[in-house]
Amino acid sequence: MRIQYKVDGGFAYFPGLHQPVTIEADELSPEEADKLERLIEAAGFFELPAVSPPPPGAADHFQYTISVTTPERSHTVRVTDPIGDHHVRALVDYLEEKTRESRAAP
Repeated sequence: MRIQYKVDGGFAYFPGLHQPVTIEADELSPEEADKLERLIEAAGFFELPAVSPPPPGAADHFQYTISVTTPERSHTVRVTDPIGDHHVRALVDYLEEKTRESRAAP
């Protein structure tokens, strides 16, 4: 499974700080790969609409684009803060954590 994750927007948006990140599940530990798969399943990721409209008055909020590709299927969604579904929020939080880790690695 491959996950591509990108953040856009925000009040002080700097494109250089928001480069897309790719996570290959087979490069994660078995525990991490299992956690990621559970988060994707809990969020009902493959059933989510491609674009979730931002809530009324949502200006300068972060937008998250997540693409998940497995051997069987592929799906891309774009969600905007604030994320109302706590399962989708948990997935975004996990991807944010992995993004920080990848940028901190030498």
